[in-house]
Amino acid sequence: MGGGSNSSHNIDNGKYVRYTPEQVEALERLYNDCPKPSSMRRQQLIRECPILSNIEPKQIKVWFQNRRCREKQRKEASRLQAVNRKLTAMNKLLMEENDRLQKQVSHLVYENSYFRQHPQNQGNLATTDTSCESVVTSGQHHLTPQHQPRDASPAGLLSIADETLTEFISKATGTAVEWVQMPGMKPGPDSIGIVAISHGCTGIAARACGLVGLDPTRVAEILKDKPSWLRDCRSLDIVNVLSTANGGTLELIYMQLYAPTTLAPARDFWMLRYTSVMEDGSLVICERSLNNTQNGPSMPPSPHFVRAEILPSGYLIRPCEGGGSILHIVDHFDLEPWSVPDVLRSLYESSTLLAQRTTMAALRYLRQISQEISQPNVSGWGRRPAALRALSQRLSKGFNEAVNGFSDEGWSMLESDGIDDVTLLVNSSPTKMMMTSSLPFSNGFTSMPSAVLCAKASMLLQNVPPSILLRFLREHRQEWADNSIDAYSAAAIKEGPCSLPIPRPGSFGGQVILPLAHTIENEEFMEVIKLESLGHYQEDMMMPADIFLLQMCSGVDENAVESCAELIFAPIDASFSDDAPIIPSGFRIIPLDSKSEGLSPNRTLDLASALDIGSRTAGDSCGSRGNTKSVMTIAFQLAFEMHMQENVASMARQYVRSVIDSVQRVALALSPSSHHQLSGSGLRPPPASPEAHTLARWISHSYRCYLGVELLKPNGNDLLKSLWHHPEALMCCSLKALPPVFTFANQAGLDMLETTLVALQDITLEKVFDNNGKKTFCSDFPQIMQQGFMCIDGGICMSSMGRAVTYEKAVAWKVLNDDEDPHCICFMFLNWSFI
Repeated sequence: MGGGSNSSHNIDNGKYVRYTPEQVEALERLYNDCPKPSSMRRQQLIRECPILSNIEPKQIKVWFQNRRCREKQRKEASRLQAVNRKLTAMNKLLMEENDRLQKQVSHLVYENSYFRQHPQNQGNLATTDTSCESVVTSGQHHLTPQHQPRDASPAGLLSIADETLTEFISKATGTAVEWVQMPGMKPGPDSIGIVAISHGCTGIAARACGLVGLDPTRVAEILKDKPSWLRDCRSLDIVNVLSTANGGTLELIYMQLYAPTTLAPARDFWMLRYTSVMEDGSLVICERSLNNTQNGPSMPPSPHFVRAEILPSGYLIRPCEGGGSILHIVDHFDLEPWSVPDVLRSLYESSTLLAQRTTMAALRYLRQISQEISQPNVSGWGRRPAALRALSQRLSKGFNEAVNGFSDEGWSMLESDGIDDVTLLVNSSPTKMMMTSSLPFSNGFTSMPSAVLCAKASMLLQNVPPSILLRFLREHRQEWADNSIDAYSAAAIKEGPCSLPIPRPGSFGGQVILPLAHTIENEEFMEVIKLESLGHYQEDMMMPADIFLLQMCSGVDENAVESCAELIFAPIDASFSDDAPIIPSGFRIIPLDSKSEGLSPNRTLDLASALDIGSRTAGDSCGSRGNTKSVMTIAFQLAFEMHMQENVASMARQYVRSVIDSVQRVALALSPSSHHQLSGSGLRPPPASPEAHTLARWISHSYRCYLGVELLKPNGNDLLKSLWHHPEALMCCSLKALPPVFTFANQAGLDMLETTLVALQDITLEKVFDNNGKKTFCSDFPQIMQQGFMCIDGGICMSSMGRAVTYEKAVAWKVLNDDEDPHCICFMFLNWSFI
């Protein structure tokens, strides 16, 4: 057939036809515009290009086939070369890591032998051996730098920098710290790299090495700009810069990190950063805290911050054959865990959390930049990746500012209402209000939000995986959000007046999730949430029927170990401009246990899944996940006019409390065993509230006693499963609440009421029956309590969405507990359907 780009086989006469350069050029132009032209397009080309008139259409078709094949082969060859280079570099990394591990094993063997022969000298080994290669004592590794007093002169700072460089290199490539592979992180060609955490050293430390498709200079430039990639970094100020004789630079830096929760203060650091080029051409950036023991320059303490320490850390960047860089990262911190409550201690003593939030964040950011450079394209909604990254950083920074509420940013605290569960802050600084400046428009009104109010709180959760809880909050917004608050928040950033919202329970419309962008490993993604069916707010706030939220979500991977999960959102205008005002709110859930494990990826978000897995859940809950704890931080921001401050504050406080209640109910339903209480939240199961299996047994036993027939046919002695899948609508109503509320329903009952197990608790009995049904029930209620049951004639009831439901017959009976005391009333609606 084809003879390359310059020849082709003539199908009709069996001879080869050689294309002229002009013919090849014409075909290439068409190929660039349309690699796979249709028959009509090929014939048009022959008519428009006289130089192709002597070539048959079939031959042109064959030329395009060959051209596409060559292009495919070229791309495949290029891809294989890139994979080969990556595998070669990864193999080099693994060989270096293997050599380091062999050295570490040799030291351990030597020291173990020494301990056996000289047990009385065990306490002296670490102090007598000051080499960077052997500082191990009984599995506990301690750096033993011999710092001499230093002054603030360039020579004194350079001496500190040289020591820092030596200690950093010994951590990055030597055995100064005992590194263990981070759980769940296996090295490979598609992995982020080799990630390890410290074992037994002072403070917490994490180490990573990986491949980056950027040159070393660009990598160093990005890593030194920490606020651009480290979400926890509030600021990094370079106080002074000095040049060294070897061409390096010394920088005195003051850095502040946000506190991840409202329960702990933020951290700051006064440190020295040293950048230099090594003899082999590698770039090295190392840093350490400056403290009084070194007699170096000092920085006075800042209010509201705890001065923490960076132990010798940094980045070793080596050029990689074929392009790119091999990067070694070491992060070693002492975060002063004594300054936080005991329950949060593990948050500041977790090397795994440090690895995820700092060390791996650097590698991921570099890989993301590399991909954007190699594959420049436009992402969702016409945004380029850099613009979307800027939006995600604005969301994260705005949420961190709200959680921390620093006074130098204009935040001031409002007085409490006597209950300290929710903290309110107000910010009316000009910088904050630049995002919500007044906007005049044609109807004469002006939207003038002159301040922003933040309502925030933190709560401790037990036995609830952060990824599961956050996924539920994301996918089932109707379970915790209030439409009126969403509408009010959206109105505050629009060109129009807004008033205080009027809550309308049960009026939540649907939500549509529109994907926007995601990172390489999908550990973080952005999306636009469209909230529908909010047209009834138009008359209150001049709102359109739909509103939009920009949302960022991370940490939903159930297999990630100790992953911090975040759901941050902000109302946006439908135009979605890059400089649109962003006032973020959201949730952050951080695990507190160092030994947490991921759940099965098959774990469903349906609240009824606890019913389906039956006794297996109880067995699992007794395992290693039975005592997992996490801290959730909630922060909601609302723009408002100053004369409305008191009303908005009351509304915000009430709203956050309702969100907390909803989250607690969701967490209780999602926990592997519902009888595990939520630690520290104040939410405990009521004394007479049974587990699902016990309730199913009570319902079945009471029905058999009063009506003389069996209600359930056990499937393998599993009454709960039979109850859940019963074809008729079954629902239980509490006898103690006024007005009576529903506490449980099977799948058919939830379908009939058009609700979920969580929202079911907000539905009262009087909302379900129509007027005739209410009268019948009230008149016959004494019969239920005396006789134990009652048959109700067919009628009409209402779902939670306001739809009419007809039923042929209903039965109500009294459910007795093990002590023969009334626990609730169970209703069964037969042959129901929507009208």
